[in-house]
Amino acid sequence: MNGAFGAGKTTLAQRLVANDPRLLLFDAELPGFMLREIVAVPPSGDFQDLRVWRRSVVDTAVALLQEYGRPLVVPMTVVTRSYLEEIFDGLRGRGVSVDHFFVDVPGEVLRKRIMDQVVWPDDQVRDAQVRSWRLEQVQRCCAAVESMPTGTVVLDGRLSVTELAERVTAALA
Repeated sequence: MNGAFGAGKTTLAQRLVANDPRLLLFDAELPGFMLREIVAVPPSGDFQDLRVWRRSVVDTAVALLQEYGRPLVVPMTVVTRSYLEEIFDGLRGRGVSVDHFFVDVPGEVLRKRIMDQVVWPDDQVRDAQVRSWRLEQVQRCCAAVESMPTGTVVLDGRLSVTELAERVTAALA
């Protein structure tokens, strides 16, 4: 599940997993949070710019698949085409098939969703920093839909989570 911050990827992923208990949810941000505790974040402020993050996403996904043998649902915002290709190539090179969905949401809707979100309820300063950073990413994330790889299923993020889940399930059937 790909798309901008605030597009509803995680909510959709959670719904898919709730609808099908065979699925396993893997949030691709988690390796990034871990790496922030170990190495310096690049000047961009985006841990995706760390090659080790992209490798960690692949390695963790493969390990989860090998250990649990369940299909993964992976919400992530990866709009740098070369990073997305690096992750997909890494997975495919290790025998993992990838179905890619991009939740497309208009910029004005994203901005409102981001302003309404609370990411760090116990830390107002950090919450404001995350909100500001996400707002700065809206334009590049919205533009990314045009450069997604062939085979990407683009979903209208203005639909309800139920409708989106139905479309994902139908596309995978």
